[in-house]
Amino acid sequence: MYSFKLEGIEIGILPCIVVEPYAVLVAEQLFVSGCRLLLSVTSAGIIQAQEPSKKFALLTSAIRDEGTSYHYLPPERAAVLDESLARQLNLGTHPENCPWFEAKSWTTDAPYRETASATEAMKQQGVTCVEMEAAALYALSVAKHPILCFAHLTNAMAQQEGDFEKGEAFGSSETLQLVSYVLNHLQPDKIFKNG
Repeated sequence: MYSFKLEGIEIGILPCIVVEPYAVLVAEQLFVSGCRLLLSVTSAGIIQAQEPSKKFALLTSAIRDEGTSYHYLPPERAAVLDESLARQLNLGTHPENCPWFEAKSWTTDAPYRETASATEAMKQQGVTCVEMEAAALYALSVAKHPILCFAHLTNAMAQQEGDFEKGEAFGSSETLQLVSYVLNHLQPDKIFKNG
């Protein structure tokens, strides 16, 4: 873990946490170790473009097409962004400099089942992107801990040359700007108690 202070708050960065069982395993360990807020920033495949000027989507909900979330929530419950965090981030009323737009994702643990018909079905449900962690992390969030999930829209699902390009330094500078923006817009007394 890379650990340092940003906006006066100690943060840690763990790279390469991919697929929902591993993401939830690491999240549970982080919370037991004192983590008070988890921000997940995952690469995601664009299903339908929403705001071409923005590279990050704040995932407000995720379609549960995987297995891990069902260990935290019953099938009828949605995997959604925590209401308290949503209120603090003033969803729907963002200034121009906000680095994200709000979106719905499709979480699957079977990337080779991202078929044309499945992708079209997700378009019909208003899904912006496909990723492999958000549904499980939001299920954990509903059950236990504060978690925000962002999708870094990095590819067109391997449909064009240069797919999976995250930008300069693998997108790390833009991701740190995103984290800084989030930390400046949350109410620390409600999340970062005792420090």
